[in-house]
Amino acid sequence: MIIKKTILLLTVVFCYNFIYGQNRYAADRYFKEFAYKKSAELYKSIYEKGDESYITLSRLGDSYYYNVDFEKAEHWYEKLMEKYQNEVSSNHIFRYAQTLKGNGKVKESDEWMLKLKKVSKNDSRVKYLEQNKEYFSEYTNKEKTFINIHNLSINSKYSDFGGFIYNDYLFFSSTRPDENKKQIYKWNNQPYLDIYKTKNKLVDNQNFLEVDEIEKEEQINSKYHESNPIITKDGLTIYFTRDNFDGKNLEFDKQGKTHLKIFKAEWVDGKWINIQELPFNSNEYSTGHPALSEDEQTLYFVSDMPNGYGGTDLYKVSILEDGSFGTPENLGNTINTESREMFPFIDSNNNLYFASDGHLGLGALDVFESKLNEEKKYTKPVNLGSPINSSLDDFAFVIDNYKGYGYFSSNRKGGKGDDDIYSFLIYKCKEDIKGLVTEANTNKPLSNVTIRLIDEEGKPIATQQTKQDGSYFFKKIDCEKKYTIAATKDDYKPFHKNTQTLDVNEKILQTDIQLESLIIEDQIVINPIFFDFNSSKIKEDAEYELEHIVSVMKNHPEMIIKIESHTDSRGTKTYNRILSDKRAKSTRDYIISRGIAKERIQSAIGYGEDRLLNHCNDNNKCTEEEHQKNRRSYFYILN
Repeated sequence: MIIKKTILLLTVVFCYNFIYGQNRYAADRYFKEFAYKKSAELYKSIYEKGDESYITLSRLGDSYYYNVDFEKAEHWYEKLMEKYQNEVSSNHIFRYAQTLKGNGKVKESDEWMLKLKKVSKNDSRVKYLEQNKEYFSEYTNKEKTFINIHNLSINSKYSDFGGFIYNDYLFFSSTRPDENKKQIYKWNNQPYLDIYKTKNKLVDNQNFLEVDEIEKEEQINSKYHESNPIITKDGLTIYFTRDNFDGKNLEFDKQGKTHLKIFKAEWVDGKWINIQELPFNSNEYSTGHPALSEDEQTLYFVSDMPNGYGGTDLYKVSILEDGSFGTPENLGNTINTESREMFPFIDSNNNLYFASDGHLGLGALDVFESKLNEEKKYTKPVNLGSPINSSLDDFAFVIDNYKGYGYFSSNRKGGKGDDDIYSFLIYKCKEDIKGLVTEANTNKPLSNVTIRLIDEEGKPIATQQTKQDGSYFFKKIDCEKKYTIAATKDDYKPFHKNTQTLDVNEKILQTDIQLESLIIEDQIVINPIFFDFNSSKIKEDAEYELEHIVSVMKNHPEMIIKIESHTDSRGTKTYNRILSDKRAKSTRDYIISRGIAKERIQSAIGYGEDRLLNHCNDNNKCTEEEHQKNRRSYFYILN
């Protein structure tokens, strides 16, 4: 019997280990093949069987991270950080920080980014953050340049991203299904990318940019990936990215991985022919995302070739007169970081635009701009800010400076699919907002009033103090949005006013403000504070009003007050006197709880219905509004 039990136990253990080993092998294999949806499923199964190893937790996080499922990625990265806090890699700390930012947790993200210093002492990403800890507010409150952001009608539920503008056409890439292309890419369980084109058109009196029906670029699409096309000005040469495919078979590196390569083709008799790869491609690393300088003598591209700075770097290579190419040159650590730099684009002024998750951004990939200086080197990149950038991936930015429009791609929330293409118009608003702040009772101008301009999401975008004459002035405000102007000053009630949308023909919007003083003669005057029926408990709206009392008393540390509380005539006189006295004392207690010394409140007394302000006594019927007038509190200044 013992022998049978032992054999049975060994059989169960063997079967468990065999199945467990199978799952581990399959998960690792799918992960290495970039089939992240499948690898996430398998690693989760392994975790549920009790495996909390570093590789299981990290690859669970990575699988969701690479498929931009940041909510699930955060969950597994958090477990990884808790369990392996002393041995976690710099890559995983960075991805966790990016995940947190993508989920709107900017403060926590920055805290984790700073922890990179412990494991990566000279990390440029940490230095950028230390040099500008206010970056998030700066990037979200930028002067507006890009307006009328529009999700294109051609976007599908699959991945659609652009692009390149040529002769009023937008060339873009998409994984949308095609009857001739039925293979599935394991990374995201979508078809392989193909190149398409569609014509630009301005809609509704040029309010936004749309496109027409799409056409497929049949001659350069294969059964594998093609993307990121660019075309020379004469229309005779196209450069594009393709899997390492020789027309018959995929080519692999020594580890069995296939990489990306840049190809070019010639336009002859209405067809793209003579497709050939560029000479600096390799079977051992990827090159892709080509972009041309304005004079078309330099080709920019992305690569993960050895000796770079990060995951992928930006490079350039000279195009020689005979059509051959020079030696690729890394753009250096002003542009490249330890992370990913991708999707370069050069505009007509030779400004470089690219996507990066290594430079300080709003989350995941952001679009950056770098200008060419007198030494022909690119300057420190500047984040384009919102609305181009969001908390998720924003990339593939292209712009036509002459026509005043462009496109970018994003997987931000609210889109139609995986990645979507958005159009934008270029505009810099020059309208200003100015006004005068005066005191309500005397009309005298008030200086040193804090004026804040609040956007529609409730975020302050500009702050200033009024001058001696009570004036304020905001320059270059976005003319297509509504704002709230908030004014605050010690001993005055806070004030806010909604502005109207500026008309594009206006130069200045005049918005005057009057502030009501909290101190009037011998009283601190606030709005009435109300209690629930038969209750002396301070309500939330009453707390708000009582904070005005607290502020005034903190601004005047020698001030002493007394509190009087009154009720209406409903109920007995004795009851009302007791109730009002409780309310007066609970009001006093709240003010004391906020740091005001109890000696500064000489008394808190309730007078019930003894001092009515109108005819609403027991002998007369009154409306609720008339009774309400008698329910009040006074805050008398004694010294």
